[in-house]
Amino acid sequence: MKRRMLGTFGVLLAGAALLAGCGKSSSSSSSSNSGAKDAKKFPEATATATAKKGGSITVAEESDTPVKGVFLNELSDSAPDSDFMAFGNEGLFATDDQYKINNKGAATFKMDRQAKTVTIEVKKGVKWSDGKQVTAKDVEYSYEIIANKASQSSRYTSSLADIVGLAEYHDGKSKKISGIEMPDGESGRKVVLHFNLHFKEMKPGMTQSGNGFFWEYAAPYHYLKDVPFSKLQSSDKVRKNPLFFGPYKLSKLVRGQSATWVRNPYYYRGKAKLDKITISVISPNSASQSIKSKKFDMIDVVNSQWKEVKGTKGYNFVAHIPLSYSYMGFKVGKWDKKTGSVKMNKNSKMSNRYLRQAMGYAMNVDEVTQHYTQGLSFRVKTLVPEAFGDFYDKSVKGFPLNIKKANALLDKAGYKKKKGETYRRDPNGKKLTIHLAAMSGTSTYEATVQNYLQQWKKIGLHVTLTTGRLIEFNSFYDKIQNDDPSVDVFMGAWSLSSEPSQDDLYGPKAPYNYERFATSENTKLLKEMNSDKAFNHSYRVQKFHEWQQYMQKEAFVIPLTNSYSITAVNSKLVNYSTKPSKAATLWYETGFKK
Repeated sequence: MKRRMLGTFGVLLAGAALLAGCGKSSSSSSSSNSGAKDAKKFPEATATATAKKGGSITVAEESDTPVKGVFLNELSDSAPDSDFMAFGNEGLFATDDQYKINNKGAATFKMDRQAKTVTIEVKKGVKWSDGKQVTAKDVEYSYEIIANKASQSSRYTSSLADIVGLAEYHDGKSKKISGIEMPDGESGRKVVLHFNLHFKEMKPGMTQSGNGFFWEYAAPYHYLKDVPFSKLQSSDKVRKNPLFFGPYKLSKLVRGQSATWVRNPYYYRGKAKLDKITISVISPNSASQSIKSKKFDMIDVVNSQWKEVKGTKGYNFVAHIPLSYSYMGFKVGKWDKKTGSVKMNKNSKMSNRYLRQAMGYAMNVDEVTQHYTQGLSFRVKTLVPEAFGDFYDKSVKGFPLNIKKANALLDKAGYKKKKGETYRRDPNGKKLTIHLAAMSGTSTYEATVQNYLQQWKKIGLHVTLTTGRLIEFNSFYDKIQNDDPSVDVFMGAWSLSSEPSQDDLYGPKAPYNYERFATSENTKLLKEMNSDKAFNHSYRVQKFHEWQQYMQKEAFVIPLTNSYSITAVNSKLVNYSTKPSKAATLWYETGFKK
């Protein structure tokens, strides 16, 4: 359940500049992958050592827009929000490095395949930052927030709806969720989730964090119970004074700009090492200067600026390839609020798959990434990252630049030019203008988007920017989520769950299915990925491969890029890690070496 909307495609691409006329100079050749060579040498963690208690650190949040500031997991779905609350925001479970849930976190986990139950027990002494024990009701309440329509949570999915009674609660037919049992009462610490009887067996991947079939956080019922669901998202208890049970608590907030965290005195593992952590928003354009001037103790490197900062002393560079990708999505329908599902429009402007494929083949993504990020960013070929091992289908080639093929696809589909015209018309002979929504990002990102507009012009497509310019992050997602008619195509980015199931992003009842496509074949493949047969690994791999091939053919979503993520960490700090097994204890352990 860690899927988050990333700030911009430009952050992943890291600010490639306009390529028009760059040709095949030596600097744009595939040999200029020095950045990738550097990143491969960097560790996933700083040194592990005993940290002394005390000290303060500053952390940079690179964004060209204020942080929205929804500090409640059940309602937040943006990466900047996650970054701002990371220091106090601990989930219920810890995992190993393969994201398999273990019992080393705030709660224990037990699955009973025959009884079709999952039992979650919060450990004694796990307390909110106001000193109250985290209870069974806090676990159950998080499902109420997600499933209650008044809260307008994007987290309600068909996967979670397999919990008995959740759909009835969501539809207003029941005031309680019948399938969430609290055997020791609301003030107890144990919760038993009962799954619907159509589960002949439990789902594959259910022992993995991020599987989507149950929620992995709790919400402070005692603190939020008096706030109506419809007011939660705007409440000061969520926006200004949130409670968490992690190692730090929020002490000061400059809305949208910075947050200061101090130790949570009730943290169940003990006292965190640092006295204070301050996270502040800075422009991505000033990242390199901030690194060179050592303004922050932790700051992400903007990949296009790598050459400027690579020799900076006083930092250790930590690198990994995150579970994320940028993509281009085509609007082919709308979200039906009454049914809570996608309503596809087969007559929409972008409904022709040859048109969608052609736009993909016209993009020079490989050239952009190689020329401007020295290989730190790279084109991805499918919507299932290579990090998912067998589930990744290496036979799928994605959409490499092929202008000839793009033109042939448009010709085949009947998108023709009239004599003397620059742009193609639609198959009915009407003038065609495609409106693209893209987020503002680094200073050079607009040039990158303009480059793609020129690429599409080469194949005779008239593509213009929605609103005439790049759109601020929050406004962008407001348009996408509400199916604004001014958007035909959009460029977004995902931070992914650690379990490869796709239903929560591309299923017919997934709010995150922003393209609003729902076909019988897609639904069938998504169900087969998580069916009883899918407990057989080979069968599940086969279905993942079939789905990736189907998505390549239909091109409702075109995968674009991923990147090495490089973080500059003050060389005096120890125990900072990007490894999954360290996520639960990261901010408890990070500190200055003795």
